[in-house]
Amino acid sequence: MITVEYCRMMARYNAWQNRGLMEAMKSLKTAELTKDRKAFFGSIFGTANHLLWADRLWMSRFDGRLAPKGGIADSTTLHDNLQLYLGDRMRTDAQITRWAAGLKQIGLYGPLTWYSGAAGRQMSEPKAVCITHFFNHQTHHRGQIHAMLTAAGHNPGDTDLVFMPDDA
Repeated sequence: MITVEYCRMMARYNAWQNRGLMEAMKSLKTAELTKDRKAFFGSIFGTANHLLWADRLWMSRFDGRLAPKGGIADSTTLHDNLQLYLGDRMRTDAQITRWAAGLKQIGLYGPLTWYSGAAGRQMSEPKAVCITHFFNHQTHHRGQIHAMLTAAGHNPGDTDLVFMPDDA
């Protein structure tokens, strides 16, 4: 279904895209960053926090690190300070990149089993499906953030995978 090369490319894409969003977010005043824009997770910052929370949650399932506290309802308030968020986002992106770099093809096979707070039960799905979901979830919510930033008059940059720089 997927390959380690796909995972490495998507980890690079994730970090590249997040750098662009972070640069745009740094140009916003707190009121603009936290303004309710009627998106699923409310604001630009709420959506960015949710995405970071979910990335950390999935990485805890993939590499055994500690999961973030709280559930989906708490995810939008993971950080209340942009600088703390930015540092955590960069560390998490580096973790994702290191995980993908060390991934072996065999690591994409077999089931991944975890307790889902969202579903309220134990879940088990093929690892490849979970990893594909992980990268798809990132792209989905970054698209929401990109749209909110664009509507707020900011240019977060290109999002086309085919235009990702080689050094990203």
